[in-house]
Amino acid sequence: MGVTMKTGVCGMSFLKYAGACLALRVCAGEAPTREMVDCINPMIGAITLGGYGGHGLGKTFPGAATPFGMIQLSPDTITGGDNGPGYSYHHETIEGFSFTHMSGIGWYGDLGNFQVMPSTGPRLLDRDQAKSPYSHAREKASAAYYSVDLLRYGIKAELAAAPRAGIIRFTYPEAATARIQIDLGRRIGQKERWLTHSRQSVRIADEHTLEGFMVCSSKDGGWGRGAGNVSFTQYFCAVFSKPIHVFGVWDKDRVFEGQRAYEGTNTGFFVEFPTKKDEPVLLRAGFSYVSAEGARANLAHDIPESDFEGVHARSRGLWADALKGVACQGGSETEREIFATALYHCMIDPRSVSDVDGQYVGADGRPHRAEGFVYRSVFSGWDVFRSQFPLLTLIRPDVANDEVNSLLQIARLSGRDYLERWELLNAYTGCMLGNPAVSVIVDAYEKGIRGYDSEEAYRQCKNSAEKFGNGPQGFSPGSMSKTLEYAYSDWCVGRFAKSLGKRADQDDFYARSLAYTNIWNREVQWMCTRLESDKDGAAQWMPWKGKTGQNQGTAESNPYQQGWFVPHNVQGLIDLMGEDYFVQELTAFFDKTPEDFLWNDYYNHPNEPCHHVAFLFNYVGRPWLTQKWTRRICQKAYGTGVKGLCGNEDVGQMSAWYVLAALGLHPVCPGDNVYLLTSPVFSQVSIRLDPKYCRGETFTVIARENSATNLYIQSAALNGQPLNRAWITHGEVAAGGTLEYVMGPQPNTSWAAARENRPPSFR
Repeated sequence: MGVTMKTGVCGMSFLKYAGACLALRVCAGEAPTREMVDCINPMIGAITLGGYGGHGLGKTFPGAATPFGMIQLSPDTITGGDNGPGYSYHHETIEGFSFTHMSGIGWYGDLGNFQVMPSTGPRLLDRDQAKSPYSHAREKASAAYYSVDLLRYGIKAELAAAPRAGIIRFTYPEAATARIQIDLGRRIGQKERWLTHSRQSVRIADEHTLEGFMVCSSKDGGWGRGAGNVSFTQYFCAVFSKPIHVFGVWDKDRVFEGQRAYEGTNTGFFVEFPTKKDEPVLLRAGFSYVSAEGARANLAHDIPESDFEGVHARSRGLWADALKGVACQGGSETEREIFATALYHCMIDPRSVSDVDGQYVGADGRPHRAEGFVYRSVFSGWDVFRSQFPLLTLIRPDVANDEVNSLLQIARLSGRDYLERWELLNAYTGCMLGNPAVSVIVDAYEKGIRGYDSEEAYRQCKNSAEKFGNGPQGFSPGSMSKTLEYAYSDWCVGRFAKSLGKRADQDDFYARSLAYTNIWNREVQWMCTRLESDKDGAAQWMPWKGKTGQNQGTAESNPYQQGWFVPHNVQGLIDLMGEDYFVQELTAFFDKTPEDFLWNDYYNHPNEPCHHVAFLFNYVGRPWLTQKWTRRICQKAYGTGVKGLCGNEDVGQMSAWYVLAALGLHPVCPGDNVYLLTSPVFSQVSIRLDPKYCRGETFTVIARENSATNLYIQSAALNGQPLNRAWITHGEVAAGGTLEYVMGPQPNTSWAAARENRPPSFR
């Protein structure tokens, strides 16, 4: 107890993992139920279907993965378009299975290389011609396993993953010709059907083994349909359980039978062999972004033999151990499934992209070796600084520490000398806005997560704020969203400067963080975007279309939604608005929200700018309204089916919000070490603390008499002492202990309502 084990990608040998370790049990009262790992349902959110406003629904993938691992082995139902995970439940055919995917992203997506498809009968090498219908009734997904029947061929496909390798088992019907074909040119976010700038290489290394690489150019698409500037090389080593006797390669529409080695721009490889009825054929493959040797070593380390059941068992064991960080009691079966799956989705990224020996490709394009940390990628900064990384600082501080090191390495090795806001495979993608990496670094530092060069971290945070900020005029012309986000990141730099004793910088950046006051328009009584005149440079207001009007300098939001974003100085925002008006508008903001919480003009849970707003009632002495709304969001905005996420998962953010809210605590301002308290979903939750970063062993939240109707906090105690405030510090959590509530069906309007007990602001 008390030790947060590093799993798989963090240094533990996947093969030596103690699969017999006891997994966490989630209990309802005294009756034992399924283990937490078996409550995970990867199908939650696995649909890209539009028609719900914004960017559609969850956009998760249903395939097999390991915690924070390089490999996500999953089915593909589509290539191209805004279908980031490559799979959507509403599609009717499967075109193959690929080894790397992204979770819950919009903007077209990336990865999905090395697409494998089994077939029988006539040779159809084009993925559009070879795809097969499938039935959800014959499809299964769990934390460590995926299977589906390909109805066209009568083939059963089963997938399991290790940290840097994956294994597929195909079971064929009796057939004259059984085939496995591998599309090396395929990429989820392809811009055009045929690639012209990328290239692929394949060779037969021995009678069971293929080796090669795929050079993927952003000119052919990928993240942002190419606009994300993501280019990379992925090496592979793939081993068939049957010998390679009849084989060939193809390049677009040309086929070269018996070709042992080939390099082209739209390359694939096929192998054909005789099989008996119900005979399984296995393909295991290791991958590396560094070298062919790395791919070979990763496969040898993670899956040295064609042992599908062994890989499956070890992968399940990794998830069981990873979920031990949070234990809970109470709640319904539905709530446990949502909670376990949310934890699962929080632990897919940031993924390791280093080899088993620690080597990785840096932002300079050269190999490097990570010392003392794991090199990670897929940093959806604008999303995950709000909930996912604050959650990781509690349950996986080692991963948060890795990400800080990775961000600093990217800034240094790229030569850019500033922090990227949305990083993918070393690329400065330019996606979204603000300086979210500054928030993540400062939050980690303030919580004592400091396994990196603090002075270098501060320098990069300051560089980022200087490069991307509100400038001398104190606002970002044409953008309310940038003005408010930069004001917050300026506060973060000021907070970091204060902790490092840099008084001049502290005062400077704290002053800059008041930029939100420059866009408060007293005439319309709301935040309003400012412009600059082309003639004399004088600031003017953007024409006002009302608080819910679109296209008013707000990113994926409207002024009503974005205007609440002053997390570092909520009291300052209250003073600016006047408390009565603040309460009036905050109350109306939620009262006008539709019951299903799908995309709308008020509290818009499907997108991140609103994610802190329900906790603002705590700042005005009305914590019962925070309790009411967070419980309602947990109940209505999350579910167990493929439509169980009301918006894009966004690489762990949507799920992390649920986990924290279900625990009963969530930050408004990452970096200030304060969690706002709310009504927990479960009767008891315990967080296992990492002794490297925390003084305590566990922190437990107990909610006595908790239920769907008893959702209001009547009283609270911290370690046996009465607590009459709706907030708690990270230091109090990290010290371990127990936070205990008594719950009831009606609001207790006197608990935590006194002005002197309100959360601190602008410290």
